[in-house]
Amino acid sequence: MVCLYYQEEMPLPSSNINFLTVDVEDWFHTTALEQYVGFNQWDHLESRVETNVHKMLEILRVKQTRATFFVLGWVAERFPALVKEISAHGHEVACHGYRHRLISDLSRPQFKEYLERSKKILEDLTGKSILGYRATSFSIVKDTLWALDFIKESGFVYDSSIFPIRHDIYGIRDFPRFPFVHANGLIEIPPPTFHILGRNLPIAGGGYFRLYPYWLTKIGIISMNRAGFPATIYLHPWELDPDCPKIRQADWRTRLRQYVNLGRTMTRLEKLLKDFSFAPIQEHLHSLPLIEAKLKVKNHHS
Repeated sequence: MVCLYYQEEMPLPSSNINFLTVDVEDWFHTTALEQYVGFNQWDHLESRVETNVHKMLEILRVKQTRATFFVLGWVAERFPALVKEISAHGHEVACHGYRHRLISDLSRPQFKEYLERSKKILEDLTGKSILGYRATSFSIVKDTLWALDFIKESGFVYDSSIFPIRHDIYGIRDFPRFPFVHANGLIEIPPPTFHILGRNLPIAGGGYFRLYPYWLTKIGIISMNRAGFPATIYLHPWELDPDCPKIRQADWRTRLRQYVNLGRTMTRLEKLLKDFSFAPIQEHLHSLPLIEAKLKVKNHHS
């Protein structure tokens, strides 16, 4: 069964807390570079994830802010002390899967194995239940909605994998913009969007955070808060690293997504932490405003 939701916006009190999330992966893990860097090369490339996560931890310490870190299982296996350090600083550790692969490229048994493997690694390292999951490149799309039941059955409480926009890799544009509950009870926390001219404009995350002027990011977050909902910002450690290795043969679109404005991310992050308050997602799950989402069933599969 493939289920699509649409949103019914409800008037709610304004939210003053937002969610800062960090997808813990190395510079060579991104989907944009997949065609240039094979999995068999990963162990032979310069890893910069420890240094860049430490940058992130330091700025959060100075700004007295805690976040949610979605950690790739592959990274956790190789840098277990880093995962323990993230948790020891009071941040939430959540799951980003095992390998950085789109769900559409995995069979259902592969997805289940990666999901459970990475969750166990993180729980063993932190000694805590891992409540949240985010798919590689937000790759829960219409054709991979089946993954939601595996996520729920694996013991996760919330997902943050569905981007309600149109994009060439990810997104389901007619899904709700604000947190809601799936039919199976899994809470969905979408990345932030700004609704304008009948379309959802992605804001405050990854390349959008680097490419858009900061004032647009700020307006988008304020609009979500005034509607009564937190904005779920997302960043990657490599985005704080303007000196990260470059793939010279990458096409223009890949270079745009991967490298433009890396030198501005830190300054913009400092502005963001000054202008808004943030907390780990898990601390607000029970008080999270959830919209009413009415279910539409499009297709049935036995």
